[in-house]
Amino acid sequence: MPTKTVVFDAYGTLYDIQSVAEITEDAFPGYGEIITQVWRIKQLEYTWLRSLMRRYQDFSAVTRDSLAYTLRVMGLSYEGEAFERIIDKYLHLDLYADATDALTALKPRKLAILSNGSPDMLNALVRNTGLDRLLDATISVDAKKNFKPSPEAYELIGEALGTAPGEVLFVSSNPWDVAGAKAFGLNVAWIERVTPEAMALTCVETELVAPLTMFKAIRTQMDELGFAPDHRVRSLSELAGIIQG
Repeated sequence: MPTKTVVFDAYGTLYDIQSVAEITEDAFPGYGEIITQVWRIKQLEYTWLRSLMRRYQDFSAVTRDSLAYTLRVMGLSYEGEAFERIIDKYLHLDLYADATDALTALKPRKLAILSNGSPDMLNALVRNTGLDRLLDATISVDAKKNFKPSPEAYELIGEALGTAPGEVLFVSSNPWDVAGAKAFGLNVAWIERVTPEAMALTCVETELVAPLTMFKAIRTQMDELGFAPDHRVRSLSELAGIIQG
C-alpha cells in the first residue's frame, strides 16, 4: 500500500535534544553534560512511570520535575531565572540539519508529528523553528492523557488524520518508540544515528565512560523487545528513498 502519510516523533528525531547542553553548561559550568543526560533519562522515565501509575501530568510538568530531580541529586543550587532559562530551551530546540529539506522532499504527502510533548510546548517549538509551514498536523498525546509507547497514543494518528495504519510511515530515532509503534501495527522507520560499532569505538578510546556515551548506550540502541523496524536509515534525508507511492 502506498505511503500517503509520514508521522514523525519530535524529540530526538526532528529536534536535537542534545542542543540543551549549551544552556545547561552555561548555567552550571562543568555540569552541563551530566545534567543534560540525566535530565533526559529521568524525563522519559517519568513518562513511563506516570503512565503505569495512571497519574498523568503533561510533558511540560514532567520536563520541569525531571530537571528539578537532576539538579537536586547533583547537589546544585539554583535561582528561578536559571531554571526557567533552561526549560525555555525546549521551546527552541535545534532542528537536525537535514530536517527541513527532508520534510520538503516528502511533500505532497501528508506530514505530521506525534509527540509526548504537551500542546503548548509542541506548537511553540514547531512555530519557532518554521516547521509549521510544512506540517499538516502536530499531535500531542495529551489528548489521550497517556504517553508513548502506549497503544492509545498511536491511535491518535488515525483519529487525527483519518488514515489507515498501512498508509502511514512512522519515523523515530527512539528505539522504545520504534518498538511501541511497530507493536501497534504501524510501518516504522528507525533513524539509527548511533551504531553499535561507533559505540564500541567510543568505549575503548577512553578509560572513563562519559555521560553522553552512557546515554547513547541506554537510549539510542535497539531494544530487545521483539519488534524490529521495517526500515533502518542513518538520517532523515534517506526517508524519501524508501517511501513507495
